[in-house]
Amino acid sequence: MLREREMGDEMRSSDRSVSSSPSCFSNFWSSALRTKTLPPQSETSGRAVSGDGLVRRLSLFDLVLIGIGASIGAGIFVVTGTVAHDAGPGVTVSFILAGASCVLNALCYAELASRFPAIVGGAYLYTYTAFNELTAFLVFAQLMLDYHIGAASIARSLASYVVAILELFSFFKDKIPSWIGHGGEEFLGVLSLNVLAPVLLVLLTIVLCRGVGESSILNSVMTTAKIIIVIFVIIVGAFKVDVSNWSPFAPNGVKSILTGATVVFFAYVGFDAVANSAEESKRPQRDLPLGIMGSLLICAALYIGVCLVITGMVPYQLLGEEAPLVEAFTSKGLKYVSVIISIGAVAGLTTTLLVGLYVQSRLYLGLGRDGLLPSIFAKVHPTRHTPIHSQIWVGIVACLLAGLFNVHVLSHILSVGSLTCYSVVSACVVTLRWKDKTSSQVSRKWISSWREGVICLIIIACCGFTAGALYRFGASLFFLIVPVVIAVFAAAALYCRQVYTHPPGFSCPWVPIVPAVCIFFNIFLFAQLHHEAWVRFVVLSIITIGIYAFYGQYHANPVSAGLG
Repeated sequence: MLREREMGDEMRSSDRSVSSSPSCFSNFWSSALRTKTLPPQSETSGRAVSGDGLVRRLSLFDLVLIGIGASIGAGIFVVTGTVAHDAGPGVTVSFILAGASCVLNALCYAELASRFPAIVGGAYLYTYTAFNELTAFLVFAQLMLDYHIGAASIARSLASYVVAILELFSFFKDKIPSWIGHGGEEFLGVLSLNVLAPVLLVLLTIVLCRGVGESSILNSVMTTAKIIIVIFVIIVGAFKVDVSNWSPFAPNGVKSILTGATVVFFAYVGFDAVANSAEESKRPQRDLPLGIMGSLLICAALYIGVCLVITGMVPYQLLGEEAPLVEAFTSKGLKYVSVIISIGAVAGLTTTLLVGLYVQSRLYLGLGRDGLLPSIFAKVHPTRHTPIHSQIWVGIVACLLAGLFNVHVLSHILSVGSLTCYSVVSACVVTLRWKDKTSSQVSRKWISSWREGVICLIIIACCGFTAGALYRFGASLFFLIVPVVIAVFAAAALYCRQVYTHPPGFSCPWVPIVPAVCIFFNIFLFAQLHHEAWVRFVVLSIITIGIYAFYGQYHANPVSAGLG
């Protein structure tokens, strides 16, 4: 009898363990598929004004400068000439094509920024509402790694430029050790001491902790100075242009121009920072779309102006790789302009770093409020009205990375987060247009209308990656056409088999065609990245799912109002 009882207990225990496994999986899956419930526009506006959240101090002018500050760094003085070395004067077309692609992405961002309540979150918030909790957490993780590594890399570049300017004075020339600003000798391939970069990060973090008003003033001053310097460089260079240098316009053919467009696309990345300023914007529904589009168009005009000047001043074959614009002006006897360019680079890097740190803290604030991260990230200072804990955490991570590691070697795994983010935001525009009329659509027995639409979006993304990989490895035109045709059919299915609404406020034109084009091109660019970037995407996704499984799913609160 005792033996039979023991065997019975073992069998019941075994049954419980077997049944608990599906239960854990079903709980995980039900949590992962949760969506966020948003409060009404009036509620978020009222609570923000009453002091429970962040303070609305940013005007349209401030938002435009935030977008420009995030997008234009020192790269405007370098990447233009670097790409021109291969594409020739046709680099201007490369910037126009890349700018046009970014405008399409910006249209998607502008619609969602106008449509959503004015609370922090940006792409993470849009994904949480349009898709589900786990996808939103994955978008956050991919984007945040880009921001962390990018901030550390920019801080190192800024430190190097500051030291270079100091060394223009005879007192400092050849007297500043390399480990102060340029980075000391490498150890184990990645360790490299840099003292000045963390100091600069601490100063900017203090400014950001003091309040959005103070940080906005600093960004406005530095961005305005940067724009003035770029315009000055364009005007001075215009008088040294020799139009014969623009012929031949595309010496290496159309392919070099298209390849150049895939490279310079990343020079425009940053306009999405405006969307993360929603809770601190005075008139978010009107100003956010205008800020996103305005900052992007100004950046495009400045980039194109620099391209025309640099390719007109010097034959494209003679452009250097490291400092092409400086070398071009030096060759024309305008050496003083190189000093001005260095000052412009410092201003550009400062604003890019400042806005990057600002956006990171607001994203951490959003996840802290939703419970996907510890609640300490959700705390807002009662008098400064800034997420000080989130801001300090972001500063600490950046200081450690910039001070101890040669993060420049990780630059080839960047941009994964931005491209992922842009693609998902474009998909959000499409899916949110379905939501109001889902019940009125014709039901299909074997698959729902919503799932059919999502499958079409996934097919477009897969076709974009396939076309990008084939283009990268030099496949014939025939093989390139196949994924393009499949993507066209998937977009046609989206257009014909779904019912779309027109949201209030700003509306992205030609939905779902514009978002579909964005997804295809963004993932096409994803395929152009270094293969280690693909590995980074997969590994980080696995780690993020693990963090969500052990922490996020148990603490998330998708019905949070987003303020408090």
